[in-house]
Amino acid sequence: MKEPRLNIVEWTVSELSSALKRTVEDAYGYVRVRGEVSGFKGASPSGHVYFRLKDDKAVIEAVIWKREFARMRMPPQEGLEVVVTGRLTTFSGSSKYQIVIDTLEPAGLGALMALLEERKKKLAAEGLFDPARKQLLPFLPGVIGVVTSPTGAVIRDILHRLADRFPRRVLVWPVRVQGDGSADQIAAAIRGFNALPEAGPIPRPDLLIVARGGGSLEDLWSFNEEIVVRAAADSMIPLISAVGHETDVTLIDFAADKRAPTPTAAAEVAVPVRSELLVQVDSLARRSLACWQRCQEARRTELRAAMRALPNAEELFSLPRQRLDHAAARLTLQTLHTRIARERQQIALLAQRSQQCLRHGMERRRERFEQLSHRLAAARFAYVNARRAQIERAHERTLALFGRATLAATALLQNRAARVERAGRLLTAVSYRGVLARGFALVRAADGKPLRSATAVTPGLQLNIEFADGRVRATADGTPVTAPAPTSAPGKPPRRGGEGQGNLFGA
Repeated sequence: MKEPRLNIVEWTVSELSSALKRTVEDAYGYVRVRGEVSGFKGASPSGHVYFRLKDDKAVIEAVIWKREFARMRMPPQEGLEVVVTGRLTTFSGSSKYQIVIDTLEPAGLGALMALLEERKKKLAAEGLFDPARKQLLPFLPGVIGVVTSPTGAVIRDILHRLADRFPRRVLVWPVRVQGDGSADQIAAAIRGFNALPEAGPIPRPDLLIVARGGGSLEDLWSFNEEIVVRAAADSMIPLISAVGHETDVTLIDFAADKRAPTPTAAAEVAVPVRSELLVQVDSLARRSLACWQRCQEARRTELRAAMRALPNAEELFSLPRQRLDHAAARLTLQTLHTRIARERQQIALLAQRSQQCLRHGMERRRERFEQLSHRLAAARFAYVNARRAQIERAHERTLALFGRATLAATALLQNRAARVERAGRLLTAVSYRGVLARGFALVRAADGKPLRSATAVTPGLQLNIEFADGRVRATADGTPVTAPAPTSAPGKPPRRGGEGQGNLFGA
C-alpha cells in the first residue's frame, strides 16, 4: 500500500473544478468543430437547446443558449452534419466538458440535400405528392389569400401584377418566411385560411398563394419542413406555391396544387387578363349575333318555300263548300220536325228526372230536420233537468249556509252580550259611586268641577256635596283646617291617601 504524499496541495472539489474550467477555457477559447447532430429533441422549457456532436470515434456535449438559438437561420436537425463555432468549457455539476455554440451551419450543401431527399421520399411514400390529390384552380377567384412577409417585395409584386391583369380582393396573412418559428407561422396561416367560415365577417379565400423571394437552400428551408408540407397537402382551398426563383425547388412545390416559378408568375396563374377576357367576350358576342342572323335568314328562306308549296285559298274552301251545299239540300222540313220532337222528348225526360230528384231531396231534408228536432228536444230536456238539479243543489247549499249563519250570528250576539255584561260589572267596580256607597262624599264647586284639596276651598264658596243617596248645597264659612296625619301601627308602613280603596276623583 502506497503511503499518502503529505506535501501535495490539498484541493476541494469545487476548487479543482474551477481550475480545470479555467485551464480548458484558456487553452481552447473559440473552436470550430465538425460533427453529426445526435440526441436533438428541440428546445427545453427554458429555451436552451442541448444535444451531442459525434463522429465515428468520439462524442462531445453541446449547448445553445436561448438567445443564440433564436438568431440561427438553420436550426439543428437530428442526423445533420454541421460545422459549429463556440467556446469550450466544463460543467462542474457532472464533471463533463462541453461546447457552447454561437453559430451553426450545415457541413456543405450535401448534408442538407441528403436530408431533403430523405424527407421527400418519406412524404411521397405517404401519398402527399400524389397528383390525384391536386385540385383545379378557380378560373376567376373572388378573394385571394396570400401567405408571405408583409414587408418584402413579394407582396408588392403580387398586388401590382393582379392590378394589371384583373384586380381582385387580396387578404394577406403576415408570416416570417425564414428563421426560427417561420415554419410554424406558415403552417398556421394555411390552416387559418382554411378554418375561416364561408359566410363569416372575413371572407374565405377561393385561392391561396404561398410566396417568398429567392435565397439559398438554408433561407428556403422553412418550406421544406414537414409541418408546412402537411398543411399545404391538407388545404381544402386550392394552393399555389411560389417560393424562390424558377430554379429553386422546395417540398411545398410537390404538395401544392400548382407551382409557380416566381411570385409574379403566381399572380399570372391566379387570374386571367381582364382586357383579353373583354376582347374574347366581344368576339363571342359578335359571332353569336352573326350565327343568329344566319339562322333567321335560313328560317325566312324555309318559310318562303313553304308558302309557295301551299294551295290557293279558293282551292282549300271549294271542297268544304260543296259538302255544305249537299248537306243543305238533304236538310228538309220533316228532318227539322223530327229533330224538334226528339229534343222535346229529351226535355220532358229531363224535367221528370228533375222532379224526382226534387222530391227525393225534399224527403231527405224533411228526415234530417226531424232527426235534428228530436235531438234538439232531447238536448233541451237534458239541459232543463241539469239546470233544475243545479238550482236544487244551490238551494240546499243556501239553506245550509243560512243555518250556519244563524248559529254563527247567535253565538256572536251571545259573546257580545257576555262581553257587555263583563264590561258593566267592571265599570260598576271602578265607578266612584261605589266609593260613595261606602260613606264617602264628592265635593264640587259651583261650576261642577271637583275640589281635590282643602286649600282650594275659600270662605263663601258655593259647594255641591254628593252622597250616595243625593246631593246637598253648602257654603264654606271659614278657612280649611288641616287634620293631623294618622300614625301608623308599629311595623307597618304609613298608608297613603286613597291606597287600597281607590281614588274618589278617578285620579
